[in-house]
Amino acid sequence: MARLTKAQREWRPGMPKKRRSTKVMFASVVLALEAFVAFFATLAVFGLRAKDVSQPLILVAGIVLSIVLISACAFVSRKWGPALGWILQLVLIAAGFLEPMMFVIGVLFALAWWYALRTGIRIDRENARRDREQAEWDQSHPTKPVN
Repeated sequence: MARLTKAQREWRPGMPKKRRSTKVMFASVVLALEAFVAFFATLAVFGLRAKDVSQPLILVAGIVLSIVLISACAFVSRKWGPALGWILQLVLIAAGFLEPMMFVIGVLFALAWWYALRTGIRIDRENARRDREQAEWDQSHPTKPVN
């Protein structure tokens, strides 16, 4: 039998489902899209710059970058996760030295990363306020049992 997660072990009937962070979801989507772009950019650099740069180096660096971008999705919820995301944005922009179009793509993804963090934090704050107000309302207006 598979091991249960902490949330599964602590669940009891009637418990409300914990709300997922919008910031984490938005940031993870940006990182996952970047991983695909990094992989396809690796293939483009491999085809265009194979004579200038070592072919195995191009492939290994691009695949490692894609794997790191996907892996970073797991750490977005940590305190240092957004900083890791910013570092990866700079790495993607720096890829422009191999393929100049990556400067544009990297800056666009950095803007998407900034927007995902900013908007996600705002939505999470609004959701927390809404949940707090709902809990206050539920406490002041108890439901009567239906007979």
